[in-house]
Amino acid sequence: MKKPSDKSPRRTGVRLKAAIRRQPAVFAVYTILRLIVLATLVSSILRGEYESAFICLLVLVLFMLPFFIQQNFGIELPSTLEIIILLFIFAAEILGELKCYFITFHHWDTMLHTTTGFLCAATGFALIDILNRNSRIKFQLSPIYVALVAFCFSMTVGVLWEFFEFGMDRLFQMDMQKDTVVNSITSVMLDPTNSNIPVTIDGITSVQVNGQELGFGGYLDIGLYDTMKDLFVNFIGAVVFSTIGYFYIKHRGHGKLAKAFIPTITDKADGAAPPENTN
Repeated sequence: MKKPSDKSPRRTGVRLKAAIRRQPAVFAVYTILRLIVLATLVSSILRGEYESAFICLLVLVLFMLPFFIQQNFGIELPSTLEIIILLFIFAAEILGELKCYFITFHHWDTMLHTTTGFLCAATGFALIDILNRNSRIKFQLSPIYVALVAFCFSMTVGVLWEFFEFGMDRLFQMDMQKDTVVNSITSVMLDPTNSNIPVTIDGITSVQVNGQELGFGGYLDIGLYDTMKDLFVNFIGAVVFSTIGYFYIKHRGHGKLAKAFIPTITDKADGAAPPENTN
């Protein structure tokens, strides 16, 4: 009798049941969020909001990524990390985009970008730490270098995302880089002598464009403040986790907080070092 392959539906079902038994909290969160998204999908289709329906379908696909990664790459995601990833996807797409939380709650975007910085640092940290502990790869990085790589990885992802937002705004007029009302501007272009001297205009309360009053109570900044705020909070998240990761490697075998966010290799055949004894 032919043995079922690892990618057969039967084998996948067995792995799925094992994952549910191993991480019941993750499965509970996944089920609740999936039901909410499915209900939103049906509601969007009935109302003829096909763009919202597409976002719901995208979210359902993204929800399956953690399981796909674990089953196909031999990587074990901690339950805490997996739950945060699921909640992050739901908060960004369903609540942020469809329910307009980005507009209703001014700090919603800030919270998500801070979380992104933290999670991306954890991902970059895990990638280097797994290689660092692999017996087949002959190199060793000190804790400070691993933390530095994690920080740089997180900041690079943050910058690339801002590039994406800028591109979408310029090409498709989407306004992903939200505007900010400011009451003071400083520019060398306001210098009548063209001597590269910055001139400041304070107390801006009204602005007209083509003779039309905007009515915002100030000057409308086009995305710069939003971009820099996003990068700054990404920086904070990256620094926080890189610091946690540094002490995790420095005192290998200790640090429950770091372990809750760092993926590990599950396949011992790949030459990775086995988990440490934390007793």
